[in-house]
Amino acid sequence: MALPKLQTPTYELEQPSNNEKIKYRPFLVKEQKVLMMASESGDEKQIRDSLADIINTCTFGKVDAYTIPMFDVEFLFLRIRGKSVGEKVELNLTCPDDNETKVEVSLNLEDVGVSMKDGHTNTIEITDKIKIIMKYPTINDMMGVSNVNDDKGDVDKILDVMKKCVHEIHDGETVHSKIDISESDLTEFVDSLTTGQFESITQFFDSMPKVVHVIEVTNPKTKKKGEVVIEGIGSFFE
Repeated sequence: MALPKLQTPTYELEQPSNNEKIKYRPFLVKEQKVLMMASESGDEKQIRDSLADIINTCTFGKVDAYTIPMFDVEFLFLRIRGKSVGEKVELNLTCPDDNETKVEVSLNLEDVGVSMKDGHTNTIEITDKIKIIMKYPTINDMMGVSNVNDDKGDVDKILDVMKKCVHEIHDGETVHSKIDISESDLTEFVDSLTTGQFESITQFFDSMPKVVHVIEVTNPKTKKKGEVVIEGIGSFFE
């Protein structure tokens, strides 16, 4: 006699970057195993691919995790993970007043959303005539950023990602699409930026949408209250 077929529930959410309604399901045990194996391997590409595969599969092939903004990837995964193994997660947070005392806090992943700072724009005015149109970094764009060589500073990391995120460069009425710009020409253009122009571009990354949540904690030793900012997928499962 054949075993019964299990029915997987379906849910709906709005994709943060475009407000499109997306149907999704929890990941299954076989998919969770692949994700856990990738996480245990510590291999960044394996982790990236397993994360993307889960999002692609659990949204019934409607979302390509390799092409959407990274904040969409993080938001979708948190929602899928919540419906799969439980919305509540226990976090061990450090109290900000002494930066030492640890407190355990329960967080509902359904309360976590995407935040964007006021005044954010993806159009960077370089001069009166020249402007850069940026796109949000994808999971592929962020590959290697967290473990670049130690001799590369923060400026180099930002430059690497920034060049990947250039969508268009406008020179008056002339529009240069990224696909038509050679790597050497783009590098030369970026290297010629002034400090002020470079800071304008970093502001794009500082203010772009992020999966972030603020938790208020009370230090049991000092009784002082403080806020802890949780940001990035890994921070929600410490």
